[in-house]
Amino acid sequence: MKNLYTLILAVLLTATTFAQAPEKMSYQAVVRDNGDALIKSLAVGMQISILQGSASGTAVYIETQTPTTNANGLVTLEIGAGTTTDDFTTIDWSAGPYFIKTEIDVDNNASYDITGTSQLLSVPYALHAETVTQPTYNVDTFYAALGGYVIETNADGTHGLVAAMQDQGYSNWYGTNDLLSNANNHDVNGAKFKDWRIPTKRELNLIYIKKGSIGGFANFYYWSSTEIDYYNTGSQYFNDGVLYSSDKLNNTNYARAVRAF
Repeated sequence: MKNLYTLILAVLLTATTFAQAPEKMSYQAVVRDNGDALIKSLAVGMQISILQGSASGTAVYIETQTPTTNANGLVTLEIGAGTTTDDFTTIDWSAGPYFIKTEIDVDNNASYDITGTSQLLSVPYALHAETVTQPTYNVDTFYAALGGYVIETNADGTHGLVAAMQDQGYSNWYGTNDLLSNANNHDVNGAKFKDWRIPTKRELNLIYIKKGSIGGFANFYYWSSTEIDYYNTGSQYFNDGVLYSSDKLNNTNYARAVRAF
């Protein structure tokens, strides 16, 4: 049974994230003969190769499987779960492009009747992400790449909160967001970002505690985003750290922005 061909329907990431499980990709193909008839309910031998660089590139991973086509001629398998001496988890998905080479032995006589190669046009980003080291950051440290001074992080230092290195201006509460969103009110590092916001009352107090290290503060009131009622919101006096209630419309206070990373 020669001169057969296969139509690749999908190569999908299964996102297997449970502990100690190998990453896998779900693969489906329809097998037909040269008369376009489906090859139904038949066990076929398959060899799957992951090629790096081009359709004729180096095979970084090879496995074999023996799936059975269904009543519609469809074979479904998980790449990464076959017989192999290679390690699917060591593929560096950032070093692509990658191609999948499929070889099918329809009559199981140790001779592959069908060979096809297709590019992985959508890189397995979930797998790629596992090969990328997430940068970590320290509290009480200035990072130009983050736009300011880190005042808080999560347990592993990968995410947290940054305070701007200068005040964004002086206005009533309703005008504060306009001050924060204006790049001209930030230094060269802060101006790169558009996600600055008014700190909450808790975050504003963190800034006050670290004001000596951050620098550039006025001995006056600063706005928080924590509203007390329709007319008033929380503010903090940066001379002594006392928390106050300020009239959103009629009081004018300073603004110091924060952003999450």
